[in-house]
Amino acid sequence: MAAHEETAETADRDRTGTTDTATATAERTPPAAGAGRPLTARAAAAAGPGTGVGPRVASAPDAGSPWPLRIVVIGLVLAALNLRPAITSLGSLLEEVRDGLGMSGTVAGLLTSVPTLCFALFGLAAPRLARRWGPATVVCAGLAAITAGLALRPLVGNTAGFLVISALALAGIAVSNILMPVIVKRWFPDRIGPMTGLYSMAMSLGTAGAAAVTVPMTDALGGSWRLGLGVWALLAAVAVSPWFLIARGRTNRQVRAESAAAPQDAPAPRITRSPTAWALAVFFGLQATGAYITMGWMPQIFRDAGVSASTAGVLLAVTMVMGVPLSFVLPRVAARLRHQGVLVLTLGAFGFTGYAGLWLAPAGGAWAWALLLGVSNCAFPLALTMIGMRAKTSAGVVGLSAFAQSTGYLLSIPGPLLVGALYQHTGGWDLPIALMAGLMVPQMVAGVLAGRDRTVEDEAVRVPPTA
Repeated sequence: MAAHEETAETADRDRTGTTDTATATAERTPPAAGAGRPLTARAAAAAGPGTGVGPRVASAPDAGSPWPLRIVVIGLVLAALNLRPAITSLGSLLEEVRDGLGMSGTVAGLLTSVPTLCFALFGLAAPRLARRWGPATVVCAGLAAITAGLALRPLVGNTAGFLVISALALAGIAVSNILMPVIVKRWFPDRIGPMTGLYSMAMSLGTAGAAAVTVPMTDALGGSWRLGLGVWALLAAVAVSPWFLIARGRTNRQVRAESAAAPQDAPAPRITRSPTAWALAVFFGLQATGAYITMGWMPQIFRDAGVSASTAGVLLAVTMVMGVPLSFVLPRVAARLRHQGVLVLTLGAFGFTGYAGLWLAPAGGAWAWALLLGVSNCAFPLALTMIGMRAKTSAGVVGLSAFAQSTGYLLSIPGPLLVGALYQHTGGWDLPIALMAGLMVPQMVAGVLAGRDRTVEDEAVRVPPTA
């Protein structure tokens, strides 16, 4: 039997250049000449549903060998760490950037709105790119774009160039945002909750870390805002290497082959005709609205209540840091539930309580309100988890992720601007805070609808093939 297994492994190594030990051991039979080994029933169940393009084959080495899967885990963490520093590092040095480039206040306000706009627009291209090149290849290219954008934008000497190159980095972030749930669904179909939690936690850590470290690091580098922004390109460059390996792996090639065959064998569902997809898009957009309002305006609320500027900054950091442990735990819990509505309602209750505290006693209970709103903002990893759970196939996850995130980010654009307008018009925070609390109602309704145990493939009306 041992010799038989060795023969199977040697034949596989000759054909693909890589040993798929786990698959060879599970099947105990040598592969047919010129063909991949078929999955056993157990392996097929673990691999998750296919895309309707015929029998699936084992993805050596990606799906069978633990070493490449560890590379995917490392790649997920490194990619997630780089999906927000381009934004939060700039926010920390925005005043210095404005002075250095002679940027007007209006343009600076536009710059703070560019991320969500880029996420919405460039994210729409992710499904088409993933079908053509494979999701891992697109993530690799996205990280390369982030690296280039972060490295080049401090070198330009005018506002227009700075905006254009910032858009390059944001485009890389946008396509990677869309494809993270797809990567998890394809490489870890039986561990959606834990793996979503892992990269959500890494994303929160990258967000909070860049906000906290950028200014001290800039001071340590001599006070140059250009160096303070450019140094984040090093972290992005490190993340490119594992994704280059993953993109060359067999699973990514298999996804490309299945996507190429899918249009003629199995028409894609019309995501826009799925009630669950719309509910998820609204839920994603409203939670993003709350998060960007919190990041943009919460320090000012505390400062206007008499809290010092330094303490207000720490309170914002506390809110952001809450997402680190909860982003790891919440998707695990969500993946074990058939209906995630109870989690949506719980997070909404935390949000209501936090906003009520801000309205009644913003300074007196500042630390408590910061903690409560930090918990409420963990609706983001919950939304990502539901994206992976509300579709049966990789193609379905790609379409749902692109639709929910792009539509959601478009919905989130007016929120922070409206809060600023209400604050300027009324001269106080009562009406803006009432708006923030009021938005929690449709967020919870949409979240409960999105959390139902159903998939977009079951709901969406398929377009009949044309004659």
